[in-house]
Amino acid sequence: MTVLENKIALVTGAGSGIGKAIAILYAKEGAKVIVNDINEEHGNSVVDLITSEGGTAFFIKADASKEKEVKTLIQKTVEKYGRLDIACNNAGIGGEQNLTGDYSIESWNNVVDINLNGVFYGCKYELEQMEKNGGGVIVNMASIHGTVAAPMSSPYTATKHAVVGLTKNIGAEYGQKNIRCNAVGPAYIKTPLLENLDSEMLEDLKSKHPMNRLGKPEEVAELVLFLSSEKSSFMTGGYYLIDGGYTAV
Repeated sequence: MTVLENKIALVTGAGSGIGKAIAILYAKEGAKVIVNDINEEHGNSVVDLITSEGGTAFFIKADASKEKEVKTLIQKTVEKYGRLDIACNNAGIGGEQNLTGDYSIESWNNVVDINLNGVFYGCKYELEQMEKNGGGVIVNMASIHGTVAAPMSSPYTATKHAVVGLTKNIGAEYGQKNIRCNAVGPAYIKTPLLENLDSEMLEDLKSKHPMNRLGKPEEVAELVLFLSSEKSSFMTGGYYLIDGGYTAV
């Protein structure tokens, strides 16, 4: 029997990269998956891939940085499948590269709106629904930069630290309500976000990891799956690194 049999799972930012890998793995493990993204073409392609392999998925377009759209996303999920058992708040961006004192207000607000406010909006309405269900699981996508600095990316560092704090609070507040919440902290993962880097920059990034390579989206998805399943039934309010040793040195 698959570990997410008969579960209803939502993944935000699931049109590519880590989110896509999570959605695919959730479906392989028996969940009916709501694929969310702002890119309709990418989102529908993930749904097509899942259904072509015998899984069940449905695309809902929504911008994670817009509170009303996130609320509607959860409502539409419940309308489609009747409940919400699992949610992975994965949508996020990197933002501009600049010193903190030179960082534009517009870019700062954009990163905060998506990486922090978007996760909060997701958690808020997911928790509301999971209380109605009598339980559920949330996994928030943080980063290694929820524990160490990302020079030239202060809002990214700030928001990922904040996601870790939000996750801890939810774990503490909802433990007695049969709702678990954990955060994942990947290092640099081979996703479309890194495709524009030249070979020298890529090699430099690899060298920051003692394993001397980038992570794979599928490796992050396996950790998210574990935290989403009953195999992690006594784990909540935690922050789990998957970083090839990045933070060990």
